[in-house]
Amino acid sequence: MVKSKRQLSLYSGGQLVRTYRVALGLEPVNDKVKARDMRTPEGNFYICLKNPRSRFCLSLELSYPNIPSAERGLRDHLISRLQRDQIVSAINRKSAPPQNTALGGEIFIHGGGSQTDWTWGCIALDNDDIRELFEAVPLGTPVIVQH
Repeated sequence: MVKSKRQLSLYSGGQLVRTYRVALGLEPVNDKVKARDMRTPEGNFYICLKNPRSRFCLSLELSYPNIPSAERGLRDHLISRLQRDQIVSAINRKSAPPQNTALGGEIFIHGGGSQTDWTWGCIALDNDDIRELFEAVPLGTPVIVQH
């Protein structure tokens, strides 16, 4: 996913399958730092939850915060060492990291429209596109978000 291009690309077996237009958080340029900063996080993630009952059509949860975010949060005194360790442990188990720290959480790829940046940090697609993507990707699918 390339934030500056507002594009999410789906690959299978190293081959590009489809490119989707996306909308981002209301502060789309910089990397996410903390809860409620309206930024879309950058880095390496995986799909850790598929929600068929999302209020935004369907949603795929990203494994945010990731380890680099946890390390930065510990360094900047946003989270405790215990919280950092819990995040690292969850990532190493390929499960959902804690969603209730000062770093924020609940970052999803979801429906609701892609025409303008409007989310609180999520990645939004048009509803038909999230339906297609939701069916195509299993839990654990890697997601790379670049500037």
